Amino acid sequence: MVAKMTAVLSVLLPVFLFAGCSAISTTPEGRSVELVTVKPAGNCKPLGDAVGSQGNWFTGDYTPNKNLLIGARNDLRNKAAEMGGNYVWVQDSSNTNAWGSKGTSNTTVLGVVYRCE
Repeated sequence: MVAKMTAVLSVLLPVFLFAGCSAISTTPEGRSVELVTVKPAGNCKPLGDAVGSQGNWFTGDYTPNKNLLIGARNDLRNKAAEMGGNYVWVQDSSNTNAWGSKGTSNTTVLGVVYRCE
């Protein structure tokens, strides 16, 4: 029984570790959301704030900084799409370092979601 559990864990542990290394993917709806650094002009209705994030105290050290940023942006796109938005005016982006971490462990992107016609 112990040998069987050890075999299962030896297969599952790398899967979970490597899953933390890739960026969050966009949903089909999230792919159509545009991130902008200036307030959208024209016929745009604000829908509210949204936060995208990737990484935590455990997976952050194993995820490249590039994937943390791309994943946080993709998470923001997905959340904006769930709200019915198609533009996000990015307000802030931040990186955090967990205590004892070797570098960035989490990236967060905050923005205002808009529906523009």
